[in-house]
Amino acid sequence: MGYARKVGWVTAGLVIGAGACYCIYRLARGRKQNKEKMAEGGSADVDDAGDSSGARYNDWSDDDDDSNESKSIVWYPPWARIGTEAGTRARARARARATRARRAVQKRASPNSDDTVLSPQELQKVLCLVEMSEKPYILEAALIALGNNAAYAFNRDIIRDLGGLPIVAKILNTRDPIVKEKALIVLNNLSVNAENQRRLKIYMNQVCDDTVTSRLNSSVQLAGLRLLTNMTVTNEYQHILANSISDFFRLFAAGNEETKLQVLKLLLNLAENPAMTRELLRAQVPSALGSLFNKKENKEVILKLLIVLENINDNFKWEENEPAQNHFSEDSLFFFLKEFEVCADKVLGIESHHDFLVKVKVGKFAAKLTEQMFQKSQE
Repeated sequence: MGYARKVGWVTAGLVIGAGACYCIYRLARGRKQNKEKMAEGGSADVDDAGDSSGARYNDWSDDDDDSNESKSIVWYPPWARIGTEAGTRARARARARATRARRAVQKRASPNSDDTVLSPQELQKVLCLVEMSEKPYILEAALIALGNNAAYAFNRDIIRDLGGLPIVAKILNTRDPIVKEKALIVLNNLSVNAENQRRLKIYMNQVCDDTVTSRLNSSVQLAGLRLLTNMTVTNEYQHILANSISDFFRLFAAGNEETKLQVLKLLLNLAENPAMTRELLRAQVPSALGSLFNKKENKEVILKLLIVLENINDNFKWEENEPAQNHFSEDSLFFFLKEFEVCADKVLGIESHHDFLVKVKVGKFAAKLTEQMFQKSQE
């Protein structure tokens, strides 16, 4: 009797140890897969809204083997105890439910290949999943399916007619960063359409607030910036972002290279519109903006920033607006441009600083700015 009891305890210990190792393995695999899920930007067909590109991405393969079933963590009910017959059955049912949901969305999104285009009936089913489900892994899979199909021009109208815009926009209220990023990518693809832009404009303030308050350089922040860039390709809705321009300059100064370039794309859209010139000049800019010219910043960032400043300068008539100079604060972009010659002198005075093209561009812009700013006094 004692020997049998010892064997029983040893067996139970092995079962529990194996189950714990299995759970740790699934948790590690799940976290690894979540870290690897990043939306890739790509070219797509251009609709009637402008030159913006829609993102194409796919986070799964279409093979249906069991090796993909560990991509998400399966949460088991508290009564699913390891080592008991009832617990084993409960855990099996939980795994089966998660697998069925994952495979159902995957089959609807891509039954044969990654580039399968869904029919309107299939898109309606995916939208129902987005609207009714509260499970993050189902929402994520459904949004990926919508995003892939929203990259096609004809599907943008279909998704809109099916009522998909408010359904996807409602997901922006979620706290799950992965799900929110996927929703932003779907809206970004859908926004390459004039009618969709007209209906999505009511969400621009929310997207803007979420973008500037998200974790710096995060995937959610970059996805929000891409959506706002698409929404400002035309001049019609740029005024909605007037009060957030200072925040964009703050992100530009603090962000990494990828964030800087994405902010510059947005600012370039605004700078090309003469009606936004005063709003841009009134925006507060951090003192770190000037230091970008004093250190070895990325060449592409410097050149794109110069293009933004040149467009603003070309649209602003310094002579005609001389009486309005008192309306700008000392930390505004207006005074930054007035003192830009100081930054230019530092760049041009350091022989080992930047390459030749940057020096030439900075020198030309500083000379042009000085000439326009003091043209009246020279006359």
